[in-house]
Order: sequence, then C-alpha cells, then structure tokens
Amino acid sequence: MISQEILVDPEKEEWEKIALPGVRMKYLYKNEKTGASIALCRFDKGAGIPEPHLHASNQFMYVLKGRFSYPGIEVKEGMVYINPKDNVHGPSVALEDTLILEMYDGPHYYPGKKPY
Repeated sequence: MISQEILVDPEKEEWEKIALPGVRMKYLYKNEKTGASIALCRFDKGAGIPEPHLHASNQFMYVLKGRFSYPGIEVKEGMVYINPKDNVHGPSVALEDTLILEMYDGPHYYPGKKPY
C-alpha cells in the first residue's frame, strides 16, 4: 500500500542494462515489500526474451512505440498485453525498436527462478 503520493520524472531516471543484449529498463516505481513495479523497457530491433518463462505475478504491458511478438501474437503500438501469473509465455522478439511500459502487481519471478 502506498502511504503517500509519488511523482516520478522519467527524464531523471537512468536506463539500466540487464542480462539480455539490446534490452534496457528504466524503473519508475519499485515496491521492495511486495515486488510490484512499473518500468519503461526499451528493446532494440531483434532483442527479446529467448526462452519460454513465467512470472510470479500478473504482468501488464502497454506498447508506447514499436511492436514485438510472442509465438502466435503480435503486439503493436497502442496495444495492451496482459499476462496472468504462472502463464508460460515466450520467447519474444522486438520486430522493430520498441518502447514498453511494463507493470507487475507483485514480484517478477519466484526466488531462484529468473530465466536469464
């Protein structure tokens, strides 16, 4: 539970490289207690998540720019992708340079189960 309002200026936050090539994250909110988070995710064309995986909470993605795909699904600019907790999905790939707003209502992964 948030006990006070929070204002974040994304321009003042830094892009973080993660273990996946061509993917960067800019966290706008992290709740250390619940694991919930909001982040901007940048995928270079051709970058993505190489393996099927699942999450320990619900995942919500809004495509601000670009497009990416999962097997059988293409998600385009302006679309929302909702992936329920424990649903195996992936791999994914950015079909062009892509910017996504990604939210989790709890932790991304179960302890010791991060896929990359």
